Amino acid sequence: MADERTQKGFEALRVYQISEKLCDAIWDAVRGWDRLAQDTVGRQMIRAADSVGANIAEGTGRGSFQDNRRFVRNARGSLYETRHWLRRAHQRHLLTAESVSLIKPLIDNLAPRLNAYLRSIGPVKAGPDISENAGESTEMNNQAGK
Repeated sequence: MADERTQKGFEALRVYQISEKLCDAIWDAVRGWDRLAQDTVGRQMIRAADSVGANIAEGTGRGSFQDNRRFVRNARGSLYETRHWLRRAHQRHLLTAESVSLIKPLIDNLAPRLNAYLRSIGPVKAGPDISENAGESTEMNNQAGK
């Protein structure tokens, strides 16, 4: 019988849950734009935002800590790309104040969580040396290091 860690998977990671909220908020914002804005900035921004969560998910399914770290770095790169497209959208007056108020806190919260998650990936240390950042991903550490 599979243990609880295996059953929860990447969906249980808070960093992944925030990435889902981010890409859904961006999707909702872009849906109201005109065709030119959707086809240029909108598509790129949606793809970049969707890629954050996709890379977190794919990394947890890999068989080594190194692979998982590589995919989390890719997720971080996608987050930076998302920030770029959000800056372009804001500069071009495509984002409503409501969209900004939903998206900005998610971006601000996700970047440090991704970094903390990246630092936490690896063998679980015994005793008092366990990092306080490892708490969120300890379940994934054991799973990824098979």
